[in-house]
Amino acid sequence: MKREPDDRRYCARCGSRLNRYNAETLCGPCNLTARDQVPQPPMVPPGFWQTDKVRDALATWHMGRVIFAYRTHPYHGRPLPQELVANWLELTQAQLSRIEKGAAPEQISKLIRWAEILDIPADLLWFKLPDAEGGGTAQPVETASAAGHDAVALIRWLASDGTAPPPPNQAQELERVGRALEDARRFFDGSVVEFFRVQLAKCKADDGTLGPAAALPLVLGILGAIRRHGRQVRPDVQRQLLAVGADGAEFAGWLYRDLHDPLTATFLYDRAMEWAQAAGSLPMQGYVLLKKSQMAYETRDTGTLLTLAQAAKNGPWQLPIHVQAEVVQQEALGLAMIGEPTSVVEQNLADAEHLLSQANGADERGLVSYFNEGTLLVRSACCYTEAGRPQTATQLFGQALAGGSLSRRDAGFFGARRAKALALSGEPDEAATVAVESVAVARETRSERTMNVIVDVVRTLDPWRHRPRVQELRDVLLP
Repeated sequence: MKREPDDRRYCARCGSRLNRYNAETLCGPCNLTARDQVPQPPMVPPGFWQTDKVRDALATWHMGRVIFAYRTHPYHGRPLPQELVANWLELTQAQLSRIEKGAAPEQISKLIRWAEILDIPADLLWFKLPDAEGGGTAQPVETASAAGHDAVALIRWLASDGTAPPPPNQAQELERVGRALEDARRFFDGSVVEFFRVQLAKCKADDGTLGPAAALPLVLGILGAIRRHGRQVRPDVQRQLLAVGADGAEFAGWLYRDLHDPLTATFLYDRAMEWAQAAGSLPMQGYVLLKKSQMAYETRDTGTLLTLAQAAKNGPWQLPIHVQAEVVQQEALGLAMIGEPTSVVEQNLADAEHLLSQANGADERGLVSYFNEGTLLVRSACCYTEAGRPQTATQLFGQALAGGSLSRRDAGFFGARRAKALALSGEPDEAATVAVESVAVARETRSERTMNVIVDVVRTLDPWRHRPRVQELRDVLLP
């Protein structure tokens, strides 16, 4: 006997098993045939999301486990079939099975879509849903304006090829850029390139204090202007413009890393490499390899991390001394992750420290220096964590955080790393206390990267989940 298609065996509206009547597939409770049904889940009462089963799933920050808890909830009377729920979520049964059993999904657009379909309350989620009225998040716009430059108005002006009015507080500067966009070949000269460079510097300053959402719109607007007009300018200006574009694309890649969108970050790093090659900027090419190596650490891709770090170290470019120090330190991290002796790791860290001591006042070759004693300390602490010495890592994290040289966003991120080292050291109460502080910073700066580390801390603290401090951390994550 031929089996019916999966999407016709259960009602797409209420989940009830369908009956055959006059060659039609009919749902008794809904009194609708299959072709008249809308593939959407039934409404559930508010208390549904407050039950222990669902709240525990939400606390894992794993959407697959949330979906499993949803479809197996006693409220439905019986477990909802994977085929049915997959249909609601615009997936196949096989895809949903992998999502429920595999690693936590990380693509924010999919997480938002599934949360909206299941109607999960926004205050229970570990990520932000788009603004209901405007279809997007309103806070980044407000934050960007508060940063001292009207990013939204500038983006609109750039996108309009100069036809829209410039922001009032930048009218004089933008007048020249407006002429450049009207006749790119004639007016796109060094002063306009410098204007873009200054705007990127403002964005980088905003990122450290306000987070990626404040900086990203303006950066993308500048990249769009460079992409549109890069081919129309004189060759000498084009190289300068592409060099700034490579710097901006690398920075935008970093912003998407902090938003935990590795696919977009990879695309932007590739664009940065392409523009750096077109501009003849060898140091930027090596720098992008370093950034890709650092992103590989976030996905625990040890082979890529070490290979790219060594490629950045041995490539045909003369990197600024402070970047050389960062590359050597990154190599140390890769060596620690593959299990090299601690003495080998420490030798690399000593070499990085020596290089950094020589970097003061050295030529940066167009790469802005941010790698200092504080960042060296926290990166070295990460190396000791990977080398199986979390107590040493905890001490180094503490020194760096007490020094006050890190931006607020970075202090939150490395505070989360310190919490992980404390958890590995068998200090659950202190680890939970430090993690709670990092949660506040992560939410303020919208650092998804930091929140992912905190989730890892919660998993590490699972053996102590009944301790009051650890339970407090869980409560903070799910208010």
